[in-house]
Amino acid sequence: MVTSRDTGRWIMPKGWTMNGKKPWAAAEIEALEEAGALGYIGHEVIGQYRYKKRLSKGLSVMCDVDVYPMVVERLKSNWKERAQRKRKWFSAKGAAKRVSEPELAELLKSLEKKPSKQPVIREFLKAS
Repeated sequence: MVTSRDTGRWIMPKGWTMNGKKPWAAAEIEALEEAGALGYIGHEVIGQYRYKKRLSKGLSVMCDVDVYPMVVERLKSNWKERAQRKRKWFSAKGAAKRVSEPELAELLKSLEKKPSKQPVIREFLKAS
């Protein structure tokens, strides 16, 4: 988990879609930039959630987020947004308690017990 730059709340690394990039490739780039995480990312969505993104001048927009699994092989000590964020490992249950988005909390809770029983996760773990 990393902290958001504006409020400091705990979030999952995420970002906007990127022209010319597959969605999972964009998620991999965001994990590196926001958390310094390197590893293997799955190509299948394991869940989705919505949140309200605050924009400048008090405006906001609803965003739909696709969540991709990632096996983190290494954390860099120096990464792009290191000065703007904190990062910390939490159990799935601990992470669920810290996020503000109810749908994300439910997704995290579903990963707490036997995540390999979920077909997408099982296939991802076989491939990684």
